[in-house]
Amino acid sequence: MTRLADAADALIDRVGGFTAWLTFVMVLLISGNTLARYFFNASTVWLQELEWHLLAVVALWGVSYMQLRGSQVRVDLFYQHYSARTKLWIEFLTALLVMLPFSLFICWLGWRFAAYSWSLSEISPDPGGLAWRWAVKSLVVSGYALLAVVALSTLVRTGALLAGRGAAMQSNGAHHGR
Repeated sequence: MTRLADAADALIDRVGGFTAWLTFVMVLLISGNTLARYFFNASTVWLQELEWHLLAVVALWGVSYMQLRGSQVRVDLFYQHYSARTKLWIEFLTALLVMLPFSLFICWLGWRFAAYSWSLSEISPDPGGLAWRWAVKSLVVSGYALLAVVALSTLVRTGALLAGRGAAMQSNGAHHGR
């Protein structure tokens, strides 16, 4: 099971690297659009829409990487005082009872949302806009599916640590310091 968790983590790491580069591309695109608009009085709808399409990818795919690496905002008022075992239980139960069911529920709802958009071949309503509105709506499903993968990886890893089989995992750095 830990090999599957390793493969899942490797996938999420690649997604995180991709979203990091996409963030860089988005910054260049926004800067270029701003400069073109203010210095050359030129602006295109499709480039502006591309900005928020890229933002959707970064937000919906990047959250899985953020969760995997433990960089999310956490309210540490109480958490910082808990023992390592209590923290593991909190991670395990949160992944099992909140993150996984919520992610799967959003995937289920989002699938119908994206499928309907795809069946219409939905495009931008703006003249000169992008033709793949359905693709952006599909990001909801893929983003939450990636978050479900992180939840499963978290369940495997924290479950192994709670069962006492995780000493090797911790020494290999597989638990990511959470």
